[in-house]
Amino acid sequence: MLDFLKRKKKAESEPKVKRSFFRELANDILFALIAVTIIRGLFIEAYAIPTGSMENSMLIGDHLFVSKVHFGPRTPTTLIQFPLAHQKFWGTNIPSYSDIIQAPSFRLPGLRDPRVGEPVVFNYPPDYDKGYPLDIKTFYVKRCMATPGDVFEVRNKQVYVNGEPVENPPGMLTSFFVQADKGVHQRYMREIGITDYYDDNPGDTYATTAVPMYNYQGKKGFFIFTTQEKADKLAEYNFIRSVEEVTYQQGDDARIFPRAEGFNWSRDFFGPLRMPEKGETIELTPENIALYGEAIQHYEHNDEVEIRNNEVFIEGEKIDTYTFKQGYYFMIGDNRHNSEDSRTWGLVPYDHIVGKPLFIFWSMDRTDPNAGFFQNIRFNRILDLIK
Repeated sequence: MLDFLKRKKKAESEPKVKRSFFRELANDILFALIAVTIIRGLFIEAYAIPTGSMENSMLIGDHLFVSKVHFGPRTPTTLIQFPLAHQKFWGTNIPSYSDIIQAPSFRLPGLRDPRVGEPVVFNYPPDYDKGYPLDIKTFYVKRCMATPGDVFEVRNKQVYVNGEPVENPPGMLTSFFVQADKGVHQRYMREIGITDYYDDNPGDTYATTAVPMYNYQGKKGFFIFTTQEKADKLAEYNFIRSVEEVTYQQGDDARIFPRAEGFNWSRDFFGPLRMPEKGETIELTPENIALYGEAIQHYEHNDEVEIRNNEVFIEGEKIDTYTFKQGYYFMIGDNRHNSEDSRTWGLVPYDHIVGKPLFIFWSMDRTDPNAGFFQNIRFNRILDLIK
């Protein structure tokens, strides 16, 4: 008995073996990755704005924190993916995920659903063409303009929801056609605050080449995307021949949803279009198939859906009515004439909703190649709330 106690006491007094530096580092990295994955998946995640479709609300170079809590975090569908890398490893074309194992997507309880007029981050629905699983699809941020059960319409650039005009976001942009014999120097654009325009020759100092390539109603010039106030300031320069607001009449836009016979909608004259609600049943008329067929085929998680000759077949059986499994939203950009949004590719399913942008934590202006690092930092935008 005494020998046993002596041996135990001696064993307890022996110093513990210290783990190597690399093993400690590996454990720390693993813990950090697990913590970051949980935080990004359930609470908050950072996103960068790559395009100007939401100017002036969100600018290219803005970095946002997006809340997953507001609309409820989703459980991952792609179980094998590398943390902190989306779609591909940084700077390569190597996929950062494997779709060998796919799980159903569930949404945990959130604070509320998206509302009309607020920015929303979501997965780009048409990415099914690239074969991406739901949670690997490209992230987009637009303004929600219609929710399930709403009727969305654009009349002469003004958005209407359920027949009532919706307040336009502050700083909303549209396009203007500029006639200038020798183009416009970038300095004048920057002085006014115009950063989004068609540039035929980015290496030149002018916004366009000496011989403009664009045509609008028989006139030669180039397009800018800005506010009416800034367009009026540009028109005051004596070398500007004219600045004219652009309006796309019905039938002017070949790329506008739903790209079917019988529809002549444009980005400025669109709809009316009803957003399907979960549990809503519709008749599968040719018109409804044109409007909702893509959703039934690609977003409703149905097996073996085929659309031919204005008829819908599910698992080989023709159906005349359809009941939606989830609700749908309509998203558009604040840069109304330079935004690829629901007017181009259609509805956003509820299971594609990611989160609500909260505020800008970092912002870099890269529109001036001659500016230094600190000059490019937009200090006035850091910690700005997203409205």
